[in-house]
Amino acid sequence: MTDDAIDLNYDASGDGPALLLLHGLYGSGNNWRRYARRWSEHYRVLLPDLRNHGRSPHSERMDYPAMAADLLRVLEREGLERATVLGHSMGGKVAMALALTAPQHVAGLIVADMAPVTYENRGHDAILAAMQAVDLDAVTSRADADAALAEAVDSPMVRQFLLTNLERGTEGWRWRLPLETLRQALPTIQGWPALDGRWEAPALFVHGERSDYVDAAGREAIASHFPEARVESIASAGHWLHVETPDAFTAAVERYLGD
Repeated sequence: MTDDAIDLNYDASGDGPALLLLHGLYGSGNNWRRYARRWSEHYRVLLPDLRNHGRSPHSERMDYPAMAADLLRVLEREGLERATVLGHSMGGKVAMALALTAPQHVAGLIVADMAPVTYENRGHDAILAAMQAVDLDAVTSRADADAALAEAVDSPMVRQFLLTNLERGTEGWRWRLPLETLRQALPTIQGWPALDGRWEAPALFVHGERSDYVDAAGREAIASHFPEARVESIASAGHWLHVETPDAFTAAVERYLGD
């Protein structure tokens, strides 16, 4: 564990083998609640807010080895040696980093619509700039903030996802995300660290058929780091496969968990 590991906010439910569910950029552990309710019947399900997200502490450091170390601290706090780790998008990279840097603590690995590669031009700089540009002093409701974001973020679903980070306190509305920290860290978040390890145990990489996050280069990188991985495509799903096609996503994950 690195000295930079921080104590994440997390929820825990159920009993049994540990199952860590990791959200993506702009998300929180709450994104996985519907799955936690199902899987907590058989697992100790842990829903952490990754650093700089949700209720977890903020840090200028936003790289994958540090975020993986945060998860080791979660396991330590729970008195657990190992966990199966499922991560979507950015959370998928955290899961992969954990498997490569601390394989003895990973019982299983499931990565949703992500590969161990660098991604370019995914629009996050524009999204963060749009969030920073919202005049929070003029916001009287979430509808106001939604309207302010609409010009730069045309997807209502994405706007509603971003707005889960808007909170009203005694001094008015505020973003709970450290927007400038995330904006400065985008090259690292969209990148992939120089990790030379291999995780030579069965893993599942599941991706959306309509998403381009796992292309031929991504499959090659997956095979390089995770030679025992199975790669599955979910028909009609995009990047948000666990939201768009929950039944197919659940079935794919549970097939892996049952193997």
